Amino acid sequence: MNGSALELAGVSAGYGDGSVIQDVTLSVPPGSLTAVIGPNGSGKSTLLKSILGLTPTVSGDITLGGRSVDEQREQVAYVPQREAVDWSFPVSAQQVVLMGRYRRIGWLRWPGALDATAVGDALARVGMRDHAVHQIGALSGGQQQRVFLARALVQQATLLLLDEPMTGVDQTTEQLIQTLFAELRDAGATILYATHDLESASESADYLCFVNRRIVAFGPPAETFTPPVLHETFGGELLIVADEGHRHVHAGGHHDREGDA
Repeated sequence: MNGSALELAGVSAGYGDGSVIQDVTLSVPPGSLTAVIGPNGSGKSTLLKSILGLTPTVSGDITLGGRSVDEQREQVAYVPQREAVDWSFPVSAQQVVLMGRYRRIGWLRWPGALDATAVGDALARVGMRDHAVHQIGALSGGQQQRVFLARALVQQATLLLLDEPMTGVDQTTEQLIQTLFAELRDAGATILYATHDLESASESADYLCFVNRRIVAFGPPAETFTPPVLHETFGGELLIVADEGHRHVHAGGHHDREGDA
């Protein structure tokens, strides 16, 4: 898996008359893990969707490895927020994962043995092989998220975009996701994921991207996970509590889960 740098230059995006994100300029190195952080309504989802082309860009350019993302959709995998999915749709877990192969096999061709193997391997990798034939809506939140991760895996994409993948999942699934992130990153993939868990992101991500309709800060956690950046991003929604040498960060109605607090 060969990674490519993701570049956004002067990107404004949104619907109607107003832009949700404004004048975003960002250079994300290949083979890196970036956590996108900001309060509710700050444009985290819009940023990811604009890269994917799901939200119209008003201005600016988005490239992957020097080429337009539009020209290389097969290199981009997307995991939406769970709330955006119709879980009543009558498909099994393995059918959902197989959808990740359609760009490779074509919509008019039947999946082959290689596709079936790829689907089985991806489900096994996320611990869901035993649930392959279960209807997607019958699974727990954590299991559903694992299935969508497996769908992203079979795409063999170089750029992965995930919108709140840790929300509503159990601790085991969260640890599995973090492990997968590290493995994919080490294999050369570029990963961006939106999250509210500041503590976890600061410990596991290579870069933090703080967003509040614009880029407040982007860089390694040691440089960006600071009180000034946090306050500029969250304003009055931020509370930092020091407790026996540990810092707990509460932002936007969400809080970190350090010590399962």
